Amino acid sequence: MDRAEKRELVTDLNGVFQTSGSVVVAHYAGITVAQMNDLRTKMRAAGGTVKVAKNRLAKIALQGTPSESIQGLFTGQTLIAYAEDPVVAPKITSEFAKGNDKLVILGGAMGATSLDIEGVKTLATLPSLDELRAKLVGMISTPATRIAQVVNAPAAQLARVFGAYARKDEAA
Repeated sequence: MDRAEKRELVTDLNGVFQTSGSVVVAHYAGITVAQMNDLRTKMRAAGGTVKVAKNRLAKIALQGTPSESIQGLFTGQTLIAYAEDPVVAPKITSEFAKGNDKLVILGGAMGATSLDIEGVKTLATLPSLDELRAKLVGMISTPATRIAQVVNAPAAQLARVFGAYARKDEAA
């Protein structure tokens, strides 16, 4: 990798650390290529990205970003997982780590907040933005349907009473 490529990588990583909703740092020693591809595929499907970056370049890229406090996590064979949705990267990484003991989560960051292992796992248990939006829409639409039912109920009851009288007159 020549200097221009390194400069470009540092610039890209700096943008990642500035704009991502959350970043997870993990050790990946012993993971096979197939397992790494599986992790990347799952992360991409959820809207995130997994990158293996040189620690020295990642530390340089962290300078001047809100996530600067996680520089100490970059030792050994590390990868970073990130996404715009703050829950996606921790959730996918934690699920993958449960099934593969060679992926060891070290910590991460969510904006200026540094996360330890427990913080990443806690963030992984939260619902994603799409799930929260669906719940909000459900909560907003439920009162509207109840209002419609209450408004329509007297008319429906009147129709049933008229129908009962009509059947009674026909029978008589």
